[in-house]
Amino acid sequence: MLVRDAMSTMVLTIGPNHTLRQAARLMSARHVGAAVVLDPDGCGVGILTERDILNALGQNQNPDLETAGSHTTTDVVFATPSWTVEEAAAAMAHGGFRHLIVLDGQEPVGIVSVRDIIRRWAPARRQPAPLPA
Repeated sequence: MLVRDAMSTMVLTIGPNHTLRQAARLMSARHVGAAVVLDPDGCGVGILTERDILNALGQNQNPDLETAGSHTTTDVVFATPSWTVEEAAAAMAHGGFRHLIVLDGQEPVGIVSVRDIIRRWAPARRQPAPLPA
């Protein structure tokens, strides 16, 4: 199975000047754990994750003043649609992250998360085992 089969193509993109609160609201409304940060005048493509926002809050930073650009990870490993899901999972495990931006050339075309991979690998009809009493 390929990344193109598992990735989400509805990617939340934000700019580097969005505040962390704005980013969190957009991520919450879309039910996603990451936003692609596009900065054509700066570092190009980066990612802001829910963990980045939590870390900022844990350091008592003001989410109304802190910007996505100042918390964006720009040292990003990108996937391509033609990667296998196994390659994506290995890259995530090796790098210790939960999301990969999927690029076609230089253009972000999707994002693949650990959740996306699990959904593809888990049997569709299998019910979870009941919890012990």
